[in-house]
Amino acid sequence: MKESISLNQENLSRLSKGISIPTYNRDAVKAGIVHIGVGGFHRSHEAVYTDTLLHEPDASNWGICGVGLREGDRHIADILKKQDYLYSLIVKHPDGKVETKVIGSIIDFILSVDNPQAVIDKMADKDIKIVSLTITEGGYNFKPSNGEFDFDNADVKYDLANPKSPKTVFGYLTAALRKRKDSGITPFTIQSCDNIQHNGDMTSKMLCAFAERQDPELAAYIKKEVCFPNAMVDRITPVTSKEDISYLKTELNLVDEWPVTCEPFTQWVIEDIFCNGRPSWENVGAQFVPNVTPYEKMKIRLLNAGHSVLGLLGSIQGLETIDSTVSEPLFATYLRKFMDEEATPVLDTVEGVNLNDYKNSLIERFGNPNIKDNLARICLESSAKLPKFLIATIHDNLANGGSIKYATLVIAAWCYYSDKGVNQHNEPLDIVDAMKDELHAAASKTSEDKLSFLRLDSIFGNLIENQKFTEQYAKMIDIIYANPNVSEQMKQMV
Repeated sequence: MKESISLNQENLSRLSKGISIPTYNRDAVKAGIVHIGVGGFHRSHEAVYTDTLLHEPDASNWGICGVGLREGDRHIADILKKQDYLYSLIVKHPDGKVETKVIGSIIDFILSVDNPQAVIDKMADKDIKIVSLTITEGGYNFKPSNGEFDFDNADVKYDLANPKSPKTVFGYLTAALRKRKDSGITPFTIQSCDNIQHNGDMTSKMLCAFAERQDPELAAYIKKEVCFPNAMVDRITPVTSKEDISYLKTELNLVDEWPVTCEPFTQWVIEDIFCNGRPSWENVGAQFVPNVTPYEKMKIRLLNAGHSVLGLLGSIQGLETIDSTVSEPLFATYLRKFMDEEATPVLDTVEGVNLNDYKNSLIERFGNPNIKDNLARICLESSAKLPKFLIATIHDNLANGGSIKYATLVIAAWCYYSDKGVNQHNEPLDIVDAMKDELHAAASKTSEDKLSFLRLDSIFGNLIENQKFTEQYAKMIDIIYANPNVSEQMKQMV
C-alpha cells in the first residue's frame, strides 16, 4: 500500500499525477481579497475562479485572506492553517467521472474571536481591494417581513456600543472602512456572493443602516465612496462527507481533512461596479454585465426555489437527498410544473438564456447521482430563504392572476414540517433554523387555527390578508394533516 500524503505546500510535488495542483508561485501571491465566511460554497466558487486566475501573468495581487467571525469557524481555521491553506476540490460529473484539483488561492485565515483588531487591520490594509461575503441569507440581519435592518439583534446592539471589538460583519466592515477613511486610503469594494436577490443592494442597505446608527458621517462616506456590485452565483456544493475524505485517501493517497465536493456546473454573473480595482475574473469564466437582476431573479426563483420545493416535499415524504427526490418521476413532474406555470411567468427577459434549456439543465443537475445533497441541508434556515425564493413568487402571481397552487402546497408542507418535526413515517427530521422555535410555535396551533402559521408576519408579511391564497392554503393544510403522504396530493395536481 502506498504511503498516504498529507496535503501541504511541501508535499504538492508528491501528489498523484491525477490531481491538478497550483503551478503558480504561492509565495509570490499576496492578498487583495478578504473573504468573510469560508464555507464549502466559497471554496467551490470564488476561490476556484481566483485560483484559476492566479495561473495567469500579473494576477499575484489577488490572493484571498479568509476570515471567520464565529467560534464555530475555528475548525476550518485550524485545518486550513495545518494544510498551508490548501484544500482539495472534488468535482463529480453525472456520468461518474471525478476530477480532483488542489486549490491554492487562500493564503491566510484570521479568526476574529481570537483577535478582532487583526481582522480590522487586515481589511483596512491598502492592499485589500475587495471584501467578499458568503454569510448565508440570515447573516444580512434583515427582517423578512419588510426587508429593514433588525436593530433588536443582541450582537448588533453590542457592536453599536463596542465599535473597536465587533461581533457582526457590519461591525467589522464599518470599523475597517472608518480606519481607511481616516487614513486616506481608497475604500474596498464589498462583494456579496450570497443567494439573495440584489445581494449588493441588500448589503449596502444593511451596512448603511448600521453605520448611520453608529456614525452618520461614516455612513455618508460609505454611500458615496463604496461599491456594492450585485452578483448571481451558482454551483451546487453539498456538505463534505466522510466518504469524500475517504475517497481521497483510498483512491489518491491524499489526506485532506476538509475537502470540498461539487458539481461541474458553475456560474458567476457580476455587475462591473468596483471602486478599487478588481481581478480579471472574466478571463476564467465569470460574466460581467450592466444589470444582473434578470439573471439573479431567474436563478433564485427557479434553482433556489426548486431546491426548496424538493427539499420540503421530499422531507415530508421521507426522502433524503435531492437526487433521490428528483429521480422520482412524480417529484420531477411537479417541480417542472411549478417552474413552468408559476415561476417562469413572473421572470424578466434574460438576455442570452433559453429558459427551457436552463430548466432542463436544472433537472439534470438536481439528478446528478454523484452529488448527494442532503434535504436537511437544503431546508436549513428556510425562514431566511423562502420569503425571497418562493413567497415572492406567490405574491407576484397573486398580483397578476397567475397560478399559486404548487407553491402553496410547499408552504403547507413547511407548516407540517415545522409543527410535527417528523416525516410521514413518523421519523424525526433534522431541522436547523434560527427561527425554529417561532416557526414551531406558530405551526403547532394549526389544529385550532388553520392560518396560525401565516400569522408569523415576519415571514409572510400580509399574505394572510389575501383570500385567494388563504382558501388554497387551508385546503392544502386539511389534506396534509389528514394524510402527510404528500405524493397523493401531488398526483392530483399534475
